Amino acid sequence: MRRILITILAVSAALGAKAQEVYSLKQCIETGLERNYSIRIIRNEQLISDNNATQGNAGYLPTIDLSGGFSGTVNNNRNKLSNGTTEKENGVNSETGNIGLNVNWTVFDGFGIQAEYARLKELKKMGELDTRLTIEDFVATLSGEYYNMIRQYIRLRNLRSSLDLSRERVRIAEERYHIGSGSRMDLQQAQVDFNADSSNVLNQLEVVHTSRIRLNELMALDNIDEQIALKDSVIRPNIFLDEIDLWQSTLASNASLLIAQKNQTLSELDYKKVKSRDYPYVKLNAGYGYTANWYEVGATDLQQRLGLNYGLTVGLNLFDGLNRRRERRNARIQIENSQLKKQELELGLRADMSNLWMAYRNNLDLWSLEKENVIVALENHRIAIDRYKLGELSGIELREAQISLLEAEERQSIAEYSTKLCEISLLQLSGQILTYVAPEPEKASF
Repeated sequence: MRRILITILAVSAALGAKAQEVYSLKQCIETGLERNYSIRIIRNEQLISDNNATQGNAGYLPTIDLSGGFSGTVNNNRNKLSNGTTEKENGVNSETGNIGLNVNWTVFDGFGIQAEYARLKELKKMGELDTRLTIEDFVATLSGEYYNMIRQYIRLRNLRSSLDLSRERVRIAEERYHIGSGSRMDLQQAQVDFNADSSNVLNQLEVVHTSRIRLNELMALDNIDEQIALKDSVIRPNIFLDEIDLWQSTLASNASLLIAQKNQTLSELDYKKVKSRDYPYVKLNAGYGYTANWYEVGATDLQQRLGLNYGLTVGLNLFDGLNRRRERRNARIQIENSQLKKQELELGLRADMSNLWMAYRNNLDLWSLEKENVIVALENHRIAIDRYKLGELSGIELREAQISLLEAEERQSIAEYSTKLCEISLLQLSGQILTYVAPEPEKASF
């Protein structure tokens, strides 16, 4: 027994050897939002969407090119004159150099540019919603792990308390055995139960370690093995949630639903772009440049030109093999599909809300019931230990009372943790999960 105690103390000391930094849930989330790699990646992707939402990318603005060039030729000329003579010139060199500005501008393309700019702005908003969805998933995951770590610490405390009770039982059994009022079998059974409880504590220390590492990973701490302590030591489910308010908030704020609405808007803009090809287009072009030509033969040695050129193009596609008609049909089908997907998502969210709400209410009732059971089990064990000390109760009966207490405490812990998970899921579904970053005091606990 002494070796077992030394082992447990050594493992516990190793887990808490370094100074521990205390984290609240809000601090964990803020640290994770700042450092987590997935969050940083999605924010960079959002920046790309923001950078793309410009008038120039949509085609509103003209393009201006500056170009220059130089070319030359070397020819052997043979010219037959009208008087019958022939002139030959070999190695005749001529060169041309030019530099100029060219401007091209699509003034009108049947509102296609306007539709493209609106599409880019919608994609920018879509990027913001994707970032929000990723952040909400992250906050829900981290919050669940935060409360899981609390639950594992609660279970560790319960197991250690049970171990203390087993140690006391061994002490009593030893005293009885030495004075001759107890049997060796009772002492050995007490020792076996103590060893079993010691094993449970050691296994639970490993579970606590795994949960802590997972929380450190989510926060992307530099030292993944950093010793951290949680500000909270108990789980307090929020009992003030209202199903009607949650559903109204879901319809207004659920990130997935908002993304589905944006997809519908994008489908409608795609249809407008296809329709824009039914209209004529107007394009302007202009240029200003300098050109020089050098000749080795002829009356002109150097020819220079400096000037402006401009033009206007108006066009209309009269027939393209019925492709526009096909694309319009497909675009209308895409609009219908986006509407159906939105309705399907809304139906799925309603089903999820119903199931989660049922689980939330059921776990609240279980939590209330298990709290009463723990009180009864504590009283029952207190009576059992008193009777055991008086010799009125066997070791097996005391063990049953001890196990009953441990199971009641475990059921209470599971009920409150399950209730908290339902609460997290409901808040995430309704788009309110970020209240964990700045919770409302009157709704955060009771």
